[in-house]
Amino acid sequence: MTIIGMLHHRLDPRTVIKSYAFAAVAKAEGAQFFYFTPKSVDFDKRSIRGKVYENGDWHERTMPFPDVIYNAGSPEKLSVSKDIIEKLKKDIPFTTYSIGNKWNVMKRLKEAKEFDKYLIPSEIVENVDLLHKFMAFHKKVVFKPIDGRKGKGIYFISKVGRTNFEVKKDRDITAYSKSQLDELIRGQLSTGTFIVQPYIQSKTKSGQIYDFRLHVQKNGEGKWVITTIYPRVAPNGSIIPNINNGGFTNYLDPFLEQEFKDGAYDIRRMLEHFSLSLAQHLDEIQMAQFGEVIDEIGIDIGLDENQKIWMYEVNWRPGCPPAFYLELDVVINTIRYAMYLAKNQQQIKREIRKYRKNKDSSEERELVEEKALPEEKALPEEKALPEEKALPEEKTLAKEKALPIIAITGSAGKTTSKAFLASILSVKWNIFESKDYWNTTEHTIKHKEEINASHEAVVLEYGMAYPGIITNHCSIIQPNISIITNIGLAHVGNFDGDIKGVAKAKSELIHGMDQNGLLIVNKDDENSKYLEMQQFKGKILTVGIHGNADYKAYDIQYKDIGMTFKIKLQGQEMAMYIPILGEHHVYNALNAVAVADYLGFSPADIQAGLNFKKPPRRLTIYNCSDDITVIDDTVHSHPQGVRAAIDVLTNIAKKRKVAIIGQMRELGDLREEEYRKLGEYIYEQDIDLFITYGFRTEEMGAAAKAKGMDPSKIYHFLNKEDLHVLLEKVIKPHDTILVKGASKTNMFDTVKFLDQTFKE
Repeated sequence: MTIIGMLHHRLDPRTVIKSYAFAAVAKAEGAQFFYFTPKSVDFDKRSIRGKVYENGDWHERTMPFPDVIYNAGSPEKLSVSKDIIEKLKKDIPFTTYSIGNKWNVMKRLKEAKEFDKYLIPSEIVENVDLLHKFMAFHKKVVFKPIDGRKGKGIYFISKVGRTNFEVKKDRDITAYSKSQLDELIRGQLSTGTFIVQPYIQSKTKSGQIYDFRLHVQKNGEGKWVITTIYPRVAPNGSIIPNINNGGFTNYLDPFLEQEFKDGAYDIRRMLEHFSLSLAQHLDEIQMAQFGEVIDEIGIDIGLDENQKIWMYEVNWRPGCPPAFYLELDVVINTIRYAMYLAKNQQQIKREIRKYRKNKDSSEERELVEEKALPEEKALPEEKALPEEKALPEEKTLAKEKALPIIAITGSAGKTTSKAFLASILSVKWNIFESKDYWNTTEHTIKHKEEINASHEAVVLEYGMAYPGIITNHCSIIQPNISIITNIGLAHVGNFDGDIKGVAKAKSELIHGMDQNGLLIVNKDDENSKYLEMQQFKGKILTVGIHGNADYKAYDIQYKDIGMTFKIKLQGQEMAMYIPILGEHHVYNALNAVAVADYLGFSPADIQAGLNFKKPPRRLTIYNCSDDITVIDDTVHSHPQGVRAAIDVLTNIAKKRKVAIIGQMRELGDLREEEYRKLGEYIYEQDIDLFITYGFRTEEMGAAAKAKGMDPSKIYHFLNKEDLHVLLEKVIKPHDTILVKGASKTNMFDTVKFLDQTFKE
């Protein structure tokens, strides 16, 4: 039987409410549990005078040294017994190691770089001058204690005019002159250390401030699990959603559905993935730097208007969630992990040694590189300088002449190209970006009302299903920079099956834009030769992979959740990474690179911006139990996109490849031919299991069968429930499953089914 000792600074366990829950859960889990303080330890007899919960009360007992110690007390108050605690640690494994105060955590994450893009810029406020310098760049800031808790001592400061300020604390708003604000800041600095950050807030549709608490722990197998994720909403008039300041909670799913509608499921999975990834990352840092493992953290994050995650705080001793059943979940994970820790010390020590060794090796490599390659590291800048000096007029032309208004159309890749470009331009500029898949003329009318003088660039998506629509877009907002991603079979049924008709309709963007502007086209796309570019007087730049182009990607490789490629920019070779799978998305990235380079953005800015927020349900990866991978590509579906998605499946699959393909719309008379070609492509790509869903999609399966595919590997369904019954039976460990279909076929239901059925 595992013996667990709960170490605390208080003498009486009756004053520690959670001690009851720990005693009860330990008993239910088959462990022996007692409560003790440092001064009750007898090292000579290897015994502890502790307290055991029996028959409804705590009774004093002399206990042997426990197998594991749950470290539950305040580090500050236990520090008076530091020598005793350090001596215990040499003999007995401890849970709950400190990861430092909030500032130290953020500093660690910034140095490690992997999560630094989620960090809010922060400065320690050494004096009032530093605060004012910070506010010169960020008009609204948060001024708060470096190690504050429960939302206490937080000031929200806004600049009003040139010399006045508005300060909000709790629900009180006070107007301050500069001298009054300086006096307030000096008074606070005399009480401790404070930091300042830009004020980034998440707002509900009704205008209330909220954030998310992500509570993660290690379980009885030593693995990170999500205990709970819940929103915290500030009361009306307040901007602090902390529960101790009157904030309230809500269940996650209904909250997300209310605020994000169709995007709710993707937001939840994004929060889950982020919380587990961050916990693992911090654990690895703790092992590498301090030789310790951590087992529980609470992460507070917000989402900005673009649904980008920003980290507010990371707490290593998070309070229990404000619901009894969730409190029990916390206790159960803690007890089970303590039991795991007691039985697996050697394995954990080996893991710690591995991370420390890796860190030492990495540091040695960096040191050798710095000493050996000083000339190589300086070379790219020296090469780039003459070319940058030679072309200043062309590089800055669009920005100096007019507000860059960029419109993107094409049969595929519009939304992703837009997302890449908006992400790059946002590195330096305040931009207006059309939301998600908003690309109708009604949306463009709405966008025209929302664009204002604060915007330094505009990035829009122009959709098209019939002739004349793009002309209407351009009459509402005329672009001076245009991207035509490609000409494919999307909507070809509306043009009598003639690809030249699609190209003519896309050419409306060329005719409707500023005739002296910039046009980007795909050099590799065979059908783009039908675009009507002959009369265009502006500059034309090309992108490509296979042939010569102004912006050409090469050395393209698949990585875990993205692609890498190389490109020559401003005289130097740059290695680029995009966090989305598929060679076709490299073209989308090139579209953005071409425009950003034209607008004068540096290669480093472009490189940073390409690490973008991926549009939802575009080759989104779900990692499920038993090493099962689900690829969600359920927004649009046309032959070109299906082939691209199948290419991703074949490139990332570890073992069996499963393709679930839904109906493609608006192919007109080309449907039968294109379905046949896709069925043959499935066979050629050696897909292990081929499932079609929807009216007439069995034609793809028939073509695969005619080509030589085993009929026992081909299925067709018109009923989604029947499809899901089959999936429960046939999906095996290590399978990689592509779900591809248009939004109107609701194939995302199948993604959710797979994710929930085989959830980790």
